[in-house]
Amino acid sequence: VDFSIKFNIENKMTKKLFLYLISFIFSQYAIAQRNVILIIVDDLGSDYCGFYENHLDTCKLLNVRRLLGKGVRFTQAWSNPLCSPTRAGILTGRYSFRHGVGDAVGGAGSAELDTSELTIPRLLQQYKPNGIAKANIGKWHLNSPSPISNYKIPNALGYDQYEGNFLGVLTSFFDWKKVTNGVVSTNTNYATTETVNNAVTWVKSIPSSKPFFLWLAFNAPHTPYHLPPQHLHSYNTLSGTASDIAANPKSYFKAMVEALDTEIGRLFDSLQVNQRLDSTDIIFIGDNGDDPMVAQNTGGAKGSVNQEGISIPFIIAGPSVVKPNRVSDALVNTQDLFATILEIFEYNNWQSQISSAKPVDSKSLMPILKNTATTVRPWIFSEVFRNPANANDGKTIRNLVYKLIDYDNGTQKFFDLINDPQENTNLLLKNLSATELSNYNYLCNEMTKLTGTGGFCLQTDVKNTSSTSKEIFPNPFSSHLQLKSKIANEKFELRNYCGQIIYYGNNIESQNFSALTSGIYFLK
Repeated sequence: VDFSIKFNIENKMTKKLFLYLISFIFSQYAIAQRNVILIIVDDLGSDYCGFYENHLDTCKLLNVRRLLGKGVRFTQAWSNPLCSPTRAGILTGRYSFRHGVGDAVGGAGSAELDTSELTIPRLLQQYKPNGIAKANIGKWHLNSPSPISNYKIPNALGYDQYEGNFLGVLTSFFDWKKVTNGVVSTNTNYATTETVNNAVTWVKSIPSSKPFFLWLAFNAPHTPYHLPPQHLHSYNTLSGTASDIAANPKSYFKAMVEALDTEIGRLFDSLQVNQRLDSTDIIFIGDNGDDPMVAQNTGGAKGSVNQEGISIPFIIAGPSVVKPNRVSDALVNTQDLFATILEIFEYNNWQSQISSAKPVDSKSLMPILKNTATTVRPWIFSEVFRNPANANDGKTIRNLVYKLIDYDNGTQKFFDLINDPQENTNLLLKNLSATELSNYNYLCNEMTKLTGTGGFCLQTDVKNTSSTSKEIFPNPFSSHLQLKSKIANEKFELRNYCGQIIYYGNNIESQNFSALTSGIYFLK
């Protein structure tokens, strides 16, 4: 703001009016300027959040609840089921099969984030060179600590400031290695407290006229479930001994979440005191579902593409939200934060910087925040792939009602999430209705178009417009199949829903299939 005022203050009323005018001008300037804080908590599913409809036992999140009245709470948000893939997806806006990070970085053979990726801070630097301050504070978990030069990768990827735990897991929340712009030191502060200390200090260092982007990634409530300092939580009877933690992991998990919420409140208070709260959009998410040690559902947890592994709390609050205190059922991927954050900073033509060789999957949520649209995408997608492979590895896609899981071992599951949110009934084990079959084929084909693979999804089209198309009757069938327009000696392949070949040959019409179990079959 560049202006000058020259006049004589003749009386108290004029002086009061002048002070009010100045205060109003600067408050409007503060609101017009946008800052963004992305808060990522580690291993917190929506089922522990009392403000979510699917909650069971809950954690105390009084300060996080302060965001609800100022924002939009998304009820159908998906992450990846592990830490590193979710972070890589947000930073690049790309699904895991594109950037290669499908597992938690650090294990033997696990892929790391390629430093050639185009990231949020790199694009912000291109958009406004040195015009937006950019920091990443807390857990990194996107690259190996070896060689030691890797400690400088966060800065190389566009951040002005990086400080925090470079690795995925702290051996102790009270004695850990901290990296600050490539330099390693030992820290004995409680990790959650240190993370907020660093965030508060960094924000205070930014001139009030300069917008900022802060990626704030906590280690809590990830294991180990170490007892936080007593003033941060209300669990007064916990001893903190290893035996007590092993016997009561859930209580320690909840204490860590409450301590996290307490420190988040300290960050909010600091923003308010420094007159940055009203100009800051705050995004709060979990990076994946609950750890199996504290999971509340038997159907899945962190590491699985079941709902409990990828359904997360997801709130966006602040001045960018029109008509706040809303709940949205829109389908949302964590990758969508890439485009959303860029467009909060009014970088609306970022797509011009995207290479066709490295497509971005992110969809901006700004239309929902601005209350001009109720949805931005027809489906969401998640996946996990590990080295060595795991039985839970696979891909999943859903629309508003149905969800398809395609495991890498060739099996599939299909659920009606409206009537079966716990995924207890695999619809592929029965005869699908016309609606179910239509949705199955839609999701299967969308997954195939997206990834180029899809188990046996390529064989599931009910319509074939080629010159060799066949009409199969009766359909459903109980014993024999008949085909119109059959060519002599033409071979056919019949598979069950698990992808196993039931029949292969050119005499399919003479085969008696009455012994087959009820279900869906695929003819090629």
